[in-house]
Amino acid sequence: MWIKETVKKLTTTYKTNDPFEIASAKNIIVFEKDMHEEIMGFYKYIRRNKFIFVNANLNDDTKIFTCAHELGHSQLHPGISTPFLRRNTLYSIDKIEQEANRFAVELLMLDEDLYQLNDTNLTIYDAAALYGIPDDVAHLKKY
Repeated sequence: MWIKETVKKLTTTYKTNDPFEIASAKNIIVFEKDMHEEIMGFYKYIRRNKFIFVNANLNDDTKIFTCAHELGHSQLHPGISTPFLRRNTLYSIDKIEQEANRFAVELLMLDEDLYQLNDTNLTIYDAAALYGIPDDVAHLKKY
């Protein structure tokens, strides 16, 4: 539940669930950059400065999800560089990536928004699609 609590604190403090607005309010610099199609984005911490890079070639929903995912890294794993771990160690980053995905899902699909959909026949996957969340991570929502 610590991820949901982290999201709740952020959305309460900044009165938004927009990852770009939260990043800006927290002085995290977000760049859209032309990157290889396999790279959606990444988070970097350099000399007390935080950066989120988002692939400029993504569609708008995927950019928002990617920013939310990378914001998750900045909040949940501020000193960890997953590209470094992937390149230079045998450490599995699966858990770290799963936590960042869960953060993004919780941030973009708030409980109070889902409660408004209670009287519909929508599945969690249908609801996720409304919020631009990929099917393969929709199951991470704790509701």
